Amino acid sequence: MSSPAPLRSAFRARFGRAVYLENDANMLTLSELWFGSGRGLSDFAVVTIENGVGMGLVLNNQLYRGSFGLGLELGHTKVQVDGALCRCGQRGCLEAYLADYALVREAATALNLTLDTKTSHQTALETLFSEASAGNAAAKSIFQRAGRFLSLGVSNVIHLFDPALIILSGERMAYDFMYAQDVVKDVQALTLSRNQMSCKVEIHAQGNLAWARGATARALAEVTNDLFTVDGAA
Repeated sequence: MSSPAPLRSAFRARFGRAVYLENDANMLTLSELWFGSGRGLSDFAVVTIENGVGMGLVLNNQLYRGSFGLGLELGHTKVQVDGALCRCGQRGCLEAYLADYALVREAATALNLTLDTKTSHQTALETLFSEASAGNAAAKSIFQRAGRFLSLGVSNVIHLFDPALIILSGERMAYDFMYAQDVVKDVQALTLSRNQMSCKVEIHAQGNLAWARGATARALAEVTNDLFTVDGAA
């Protein structure tokens, strides 16, 4: 079996244009930095809640990539020893309490849903959301529990990086009214500053356009960098 060709090289050969690959959470963070609430801020974080839980971080007006460019895996920080099984194979990850598959897993038990290969996560989530909106106590408790774990994760980000702003982003935040205010209140209680927390928390229920803006910001950043770089030196 022949080894696969590097994706970037294959795209460049096919389209004859420069190609850049980016972490999805980083793209949303770039979107906020260039076009959103992050404009004018030197330090802020974006926590994404979708199929998984991700994070992007801006420090000193620059996207922080770490030593290996993998992004900040907030979803795989541990919040409970020997806790719920995460799809990464480990237990107790934050993602195992917040991501789509975690909510669906809880919904299947609480609402006695029969899930098979024909039942999409989206369908199960919509059922869960409808039940919670109608006052189903078990369904509401799933969102409330997820909110408590989200508060724990956000408070950890504040203690580690002390950003001016944390943006909770992603399609799952469309359900934010189920627990948004509790999340902010719990974050304040969990931080050392208590109810005098300086960090702002905003909720952005992003659609597909946000990813496009992030991709545009990534391309603009590369063009800008090229314009201000001469012979490899800025």
